[in-house]
Amino acid sequence: MTVHDFINLNSKKTIWLMVLFSVSLMIMTYIAILLTSMIIIHDSNQSYSSIANKTAIEILPFALIISILWIFINYFIGQKFILSTTKSFELTAKNAPEIMHIVKNVAVAAGLSMPKVYVINDSALNAFATGRNPKHSCIALTKGIIDKLDRKELEGVIAHEIAHIKNKDTKLMLITITCIGFATIISELLLHRTLTFRTKNSKNNSIQLLLFSFAIIFYIYGYLLAPLIKLALSRTREFQADATAAIITQNPQGLINALKKISSNPMVKQLNNRKIISMICIANPLLKKNQNSLFLKISGLFATHPTITDRIIALEAMKN
Repeated sequence: MTVHDFINLNSKKTIWLMVLFSVSLMIMTYIAILLTSMIIIHDSNQSYSSIANKTAIEILPFALIISILWIFINYFIGQKFILSTTKSFELTAKNAPEIMHIVKNVAVAAGLSMPKVYVINDSALNAFATGRNPKHSCIALTKGIIDKLDRKELEGVIAHEIAHIKNKDTKLMLITITCIGFATIISELLLHRTLTFRTKNSKNNSIQLLLFSFAIIFYIYGYLLAPLIKLALSRTREFQADATAAIITQNPQGLINALKKISSNPMVKQLNNRKIISMICIANPLLKKNQNSLFLKISGLFATHPTITDRIIALEAMKN
């Protein structure tokens, strides 16, 4: 598969993901309504399915509008949310001239406009890129990766992140985070609402039951089905970004050395409770030292990143 094929595939995946999110939201909404109807309707003369269908006709249009608005809003402001989560601040030619010079050179070599550059105040070694398109994109580097990598290594990391922008990975992952984040946020809000609210009114009890059903359905979607969606997006995007970076810099060894250093300390404290955002980093920022090897093998089956070792092997092959 060529780079252009990969870019086209990512564009198609993004569209399908947006459609899948809206459709799955409709399905989850209907299931929640159906479950509620089965529980609250005890009259044998009434069909819970017919009641559920009538209720769905009234609610589903609003659910569709909400899903579309959520995608639309986050498509434009999603990267600001991600940056605020990491508490990063923007670099300029005044406060970081050398870094900005490297980014500019790599962007020109990749045939892209220069993205904005941010720094995360963390001693860990990690980085990510985000944005809806090359003209509205940015890369973020931890303070640790800036301080501990030499120029060639840092150039390889920056090229990797710019490769994600060039390959349209950033747009795909932005929509992914938007969709998965919606389900997890809604489930937690609804669970809190239903567990803290008490009433003796039968009508209010029915509403509470409906909200609780929604909470359970969204919880299942956000925490059980969402990992499958992430797997479906394929970890090959990291290999592709590595390969594209090596082509841009004409120096695979720079990225190889950088990955070796990154593997020693990729864990970013600001992302400790942000598993969704962790999927866009150059290395898994949630990894912890001294983990059981069996656990690592099992969790690796569901990981969003290939191992550093496998990535280095692939880059070594490019040198031959």
